Amino acid sequence: MKIVVDEKIPWILPPLQELADSVVALPGQSITRADVMDADILIVRTRTRCDRALLEGTSVRLVVTATIGFDHLDTAYLDEAGIEWHNCPGCNATSVAQYVHSSLLLLQQERNIQLAKSVFGIVGVGHVGSAVLETACTLGLKRILLCDPPREACGDTAPRGLEWASYETVLNECDIISFHTPLTHSGPWPTYHLLDGKRLKALKQRPVVINTSRGEVVDNQALTEALTDGIIRDAVIDTWENEPDINRSLLENVYIGTPHIAGYSADGKANATRMSLEAVCHFLNRPMTFEIQPPALPESFCPSADPDTLTLQLYDPRKDSEQLRSAPEMFEYQRGHYPLRRERFT
Repeated sequence: MKIVVDEKIPWILPPLQELADSVVALPGQSITRADVMDADILIVRTRTRCDRALLEGTSVRLVVTATIGFDHLDTAYLDEAGIEWHNCPGCNATSVAQYVHSSLLLLQQERNIQLAKSVFGIVGVGHVGSAVLETACTLGLKRILLCDPPREACGDTAPRGLEWASYETVLNECDIISFHTPLTHSGPWPTYHLLDGKRLKALKQRPVVINTSRGEVVDNQALTEALTDGIIRDAVIDTWENEPDINRSLLENVYIGTPHIAGYSADGKANATRMSLEAVCHFLNRPMTFEIQPPALPESFCPSADPDTLTLQLYDPRKDSEQLRSAPEMFEYQRGHYPLRRERFT
């Protein structure tokens, strides 16, 4: 039994070495067909495109991605080839919610965004959007609008007694819009360039745009122009088109710009590793006997009694933003060497 795994997935190697005869850890962006030719299982993150070109003719029978998103998996090909695949839905939802929470507090403190007078729109209310909703409900926002056409079409009731809103209503009425959709190019609700130049120019408000979903959900060039022209008030961007070669002009103009790390809390990473191992153990018909826990915060950490201060103590996105601005060419390095971040202090 041979397993090939992305070397940046934390805490996964010792358990895998108990499950397989051979475990090979490689940089995700450089995994090739030759690397997986005789592998049984492949475990990746977003940087490995798993498709016919990589997998045809190999012995791979299970692909696991330690991420919520799976647009880097050619699921049609995997299904056709009889290759089982799994993602990790919800693994880092709370981490992304923490990122949005901290960003909203900073927008209020530094950019004069009065949350109590703001209408907040959440576009995409799956695992992540639902977690963002829960944290948003603690911030005293004037109103929250939820937009999720697939859930609405399925007859799902909007959470917390709210009503579903159309995307047009969100664009027309919201002071802050946060995107939490998968990236899709087809179907009844494609999300590629969901926020594009045409929609930006038609905005009736001057909203703050937050994108922690997929970079291609927002047209980055159009967003740059909208910021320059004052069509939108501000932006918080964690996911970018053409990563890691991101739009430098957009980075210079956003309030907070980070290297695709919103979901990178140690807690979220531990969840992803645990869920990946569960998928492998299920595939192998082996019991899951591994306990994956993130490291504790240093003993010197002294939590504040004030909730807002504690939130920013645990995670202040300005630090990641400053680091990316100072060295945007190090985008991938900053992701791969991300420091310890916890969602809670215990």
